[in-house]
Amino acid sequence: MNENDIKDISDPNYPDDPHKILTPHPVSGLNCADHGGPTDPKIIEDMIFWSDIPSDSDYVSPMFDPYSEEEKYLTFEPDQGGWNNIRMAMETALLMSHAMGRTLVLPPEQRMYLIDKMNGEQKTMFGFQDFFHLDAISIEHKGFKVLKTEEFLEKEGITGGLKNKETDSVMFPPENRTDWNGPDRQLLFQYLREVGMTPEWESWDCALAIPQSRDDAAIDDLNNTLHSIMDGSYGKPVPTVEEFTGNPTPVNASMAERMREMLADRKELCIYDKRLQNSKLIHLKVHNGVRLLTHFYAFIFFADWKQDLWSKRFVRDHLRYVDEIVCAAARVVEAVREHAVLHNATNVEGIYDAMHVRRGDFQFPPTQLPADELYVLSKGELEQGATLYVATDEKNKTFFEPFKKYYDVVFLDDFLHVLPGVNTNYYGMIDQLVCYKSRTFYGTWWSTLSGYVNRMKGYYTAKHKLEGYKDGTLRSFYFTPPERVLQMRSYIPVRKPIYMREFPVSWRDIDQGIDDIAFQTIHQNVHDAQL
Repeated sequence: MNENDIKDISDPNYPDDPHKILTPHPVSGLNCADHGGPTDPKIIEDMIFWSDIPSDSDYVSPMFDPYSEEEKYLTFEPDQGGWNNIRMAMETALLMSHAMGRTLVLPPEQRMYLIDKMNGEQKTMFGFQDFFHLDAISIEHKGFKVLKTEEFLEKEGITGGLKNKETDSVMFPPENRTDWNGPDRQLLFQYLREVGMTPEWESWDCALAIPQSRDDAAIDDLNNTLHSIMDGSYGKPVPTVEEFTGNPTPVNASMAERMREMLADRKELCIYDKRLQNSKLIHLKVHNGVRLLTHFYAFIFFADWKQDLWSKRFVRDHLRYVDEIVCAAARVVEAVREHAVLHNATNVEGIYDAMHVRRGDFQFPPTQLPADELYVLSKGELEQGATLYVATDEKNKTFFEPFKKYYDVVFLDDFLHVLPGVNTNYYGMIDQLVCYKSRTFYGTWWSTLSGYVNRMKGYYTAKHKLEGYKDGTLRSFYFTPPERVLQMRSYIPVRKPIYMREFPVSWRDIDQGIDDIAFQTIHQNVHDAQL
């Protein structure tokens, strides 16, 4: 193969992708002009927790092989829980696809649990591109490519490009269908399970380790490091959660030191080895308890610290809600602040506090407390008389009467006049964004909605170097259980149970290494051009 045969994945003509003809959305900014405002640039700027780092867009995973004749893919089945569980699994699958040098195949559009409310003619079947700027990301980022299921099946399925992994015989999609949008997806998923490698990774037991290169030596390095940590030959005790509580590992520490913290509550690595690297298709299934109910940064371990931080920036800077949703939330934030000023003229900045009270079908009884108990549990950290925004799925707002005795309580329902025409299935995401802009936040333990509020707060705190940015702590609390109330007030390493809260490692000091990875990318590009 000569240099003219090397695939340039930054070339808009490679491969044939109809999305390439679209005008890219500037994901780094926030444009509310076409989404009903707001018009105040201060409000718009204040919503932005992400950053624009142009050099990051050129980074390509060392797992991507530009000389390979065969394109490799990653498909996945959406989680079957609520929206934020679905979002978490999607983030993890997306980061896996980039880390592995694979094209991400988006699942078909579907109705999603709790965001399928019908209201007039509003949309009730969604794909991930309805919530995130995935088309624009694939244009802006050299190492990230995305296809819809229909495009993937047209390219590989009906052309005989996929084979049964057991028999090695060509296997076509069921009924030769390529359009699987809608509720009937199980036949498609069964097909993908039969033609793809289906690793059954359990994030509670292991961390998925991405080697530093495609060389066998890089895999050996991961294995040898793991064994030395666990058998004591590394020279330090087997890691524990207590060792790293309040004592974070430097983000640019050696692979071994970072691995020790990553495995503080686990003992194994699931390594992306040669067998997986050589597979044309990896399919992540949801079946018999197998699901990616985890945070991407809590599951994927990178041998290269620069790639680890790049991945965290990638999610922060690009995998955020579309402008329509963020701008709708900005209008609510603006209205809440105006209301707070009217309530207290001395509060010239319109500062407000917020809480998320999850009720409804929530399956964790310890959180289902009466409002007077929730008040007692939270009053120590909330300013009496202040405006308090309450995000909740409780339909009977009289439930919150005990709070109204002490706070100026408002709900999203009070500001629907600034959300004309907004899909009501976006309301939970809008609640998250409004809560993220609060001064003090109280969340519901076990709720991934509350967790994501904290991650956005963490991003903003780190970006602006606010109180707590050095150790990743936030002015955020949980009502209960008692041992979890102060979880966000100190640095805690990734520990079980993983999914029900966010960890500071996802936002703390992640802007280190930007120049290093830019130089590394330039060096790699020069190297490839000389071959």
